[in-house]
Amino acid sequence: MIRRLLTLLLPFAAHAQPALIPAPQQVSWDAGHFEKAACRYLLPADDMFRREVRLLQTLFPQARMAQGSNNYVVVRRGGNRPEGYTLQVHPDSIVITAQDAAGAFYAIQTLQQLARGNSKIPACRITDWPAFAWRGYMVDVGRNYQSMPLLKQQIDVMARYKLNVFHFHPTEDVAWRLACRQYPQLTAPEHMTRNKGKFYSEADMRELIAYCRDRYITLVPEIDMPGHSTAFRRAMKTDMQSDTGLAIVKSILREFCATYDVPYIHIGGDEVHISNRQFLPEVTALLHSLGKQTIGWSPGGNLHPGTLRQLWMNDGATDTSLQYVDSRHLYLNHMDPLETVATLFFREIDTAMKGATLCLWHDRKVRHEDDLLRMNAVYPGIPAFSERVWKGGGYPGWAAAIGAPGTAKATSFAAFEQRLLQHRQRYFSTLSFPYAAQSALVWDLYGPFRNNGDLARDFDTTGAPALQTVGGTVILRHWWAPKVTGALPAPEENTTWYAYTRIWRNKAGPEKFWIGFNNFSRSPNTDSPPARAWDNRHSAVWVNGSLVPPPHWKRAGQKGDSEIPLVDEGYEYRAPVIIPLRKGWNTVKIKAPVGSFKGPDWHNPVKWMFTFIPAP
Repeated sequence: MIRRLLTLLLPFAAHAQPALIPAPQQVSWDAGHFEKAACRYLLPADDMFRREVRLLQTLFPQARMAQGSNNYVVVRRGGNRPEGYTLQVHPDSIVITAQDAAGAFYAIQTLQQLARGNSKIPACRITDWPAFAWRGYMVDVGRNYQSMPLLKQQIDVMARYKLNVFHFHPTEDVAWRLACRQYPQLTAPEHMTRNKGKFYSEADMRELIAYCRDRYITLVPEIDMPGHSTAFRRAMKTDMQSDTGLAIVKSILREFCATYDVPYIHIGGDEVHISNRQFLPEVTALLHSLGKQTIGWSPGGNLHPGTLRQLWMNDGATDTSLQYVDSRHLYLNHMDPLETVATLFFREIDTAMKGATLCLWHDRKVRHEDDLLRMNAVYPGIPAFSERVWKGGGYPGWAAAIGAPGTAKATSFAAFEQRLLQHRQRYFSTLSFPYAAQSALVWDLYGPFRNNGDLARDFDTTGAPALQTVGGTVILRHWWAPKVTGALPAPEENTTWYAYTRIWRNKAGPEKFWIGFNNFSRSPNTDSPPARAWDNRHSAVWVNGSLVPPPHWKRAGQKGDSEIPLVDEGYEYRAPVIIPLRKGWNTVKIKAPVGSFKGPDWHNPVKWMFTFIPAP
């Protein structure tokens, strides 16, 4: 019952002050409030802030740009931190102080969150600055084309949460989607294997760059080379690393640099055999001569010492003479939606790095572009990521588990979740937001029971639980263990664990639940679940003693194929399971066996886990 009361009381406690994401570095709350309707004047104390003052008119449409002695909002120059700001809300005025226009813009994002859409802005003093200069979000539009409205929607979300780098990946094996005047065959439909004929024109690119710039976001285009370039080979009839191919690449880069005003160009360089050792050095030398900074993936090819390294797999930030951006275990497409928020919230980013980029690598074909947001926790993930890349902090290591109830980790996560849920209601009510409140769900775990490879075998779970853990998704062992830690401190092969929880309801009735025993990464070609089973491990779930049957999979037993879109394999994009609950306590029992931790192939890794939670 105590757990139930805490669940009910937490939202009210969270609403005592506005929910700010990312949390400011310093904030103090004062008595009183500023009345939005009473605001009469908006004024920039410096010409550099005129655009930001015009942006304030969306909050205070009745105010005019003029001097006033009270009931005003002023933006003035001051401070000594790039992108930082001070926001002071008094009963008769609001004062924003920033060193640069970006800082003033971020202050306004905070002010908009403070306003909460009502008539009163609470009096406060906020001093804020970013922990990291590089706060990125990346989309792969080479494999799955995204329309301009969808891209702008995501850029707007980036701006709200103070991200400042939009990593744009339009060239891939699937398709080259970047217009080129010299070589129009690159974007010809016959050279694409998906979304044929869909590409970004010169006008589109200029529009995206400007749209980002207006929000203090730098668009970083990635022209992947010499790997991930099968579409280039189809169109140009030559390999990039050949003499002819290198000459064409240089021509493309010269045209691109002459056409678009962007400071960085990402050259990829990963997942390819370098047959021409001069390829990447010549490319980077050209770009540097044209005034561009370069970025490349690490591990990758023979990059220039001045090229910024973006980490994607191994611990590679070991050379103090180089600069790094982190993207290790920051791939949304590899994470369960509920796991996403916890992992990103706990993630500690190395302060020696320039920052980090959150990535959306949805390799598998989708039926509709909105599936990219339904199957990947993009909008729950960006606020959690922004908390770390702006605020800093977090916990060492890569954690996929919230942890035991009452711990500092679980308590801090619960507080963040309450802020996140308020943002879901305010900003994402009409958008895909695959997340459910999970911080109050506590599981008693019993095990390990030695099944000796007999995954169907049942065991007696009398006695005390071995441990407790919090979450709607519980990852017992991640496929990247021990690098990524789950709920079990020492998971073992050929063992079975049981999990129990109780759910209180004031009245009986049917209810919708998210249930699952696997997370289909949207990158490998994972096989569909077998017919009449949740998975191939004999996982099971009971509610009040009744076995919950698995879904009737639309493609039961389907061999994984990157060109076959996922349709119902994940709980977040299939119809929830409807379960009748009774009045009072309802008991949930999960059986989670495992055999070998080694899957049949890399497309079918063993991610030992379960999800059970009321659907949002």
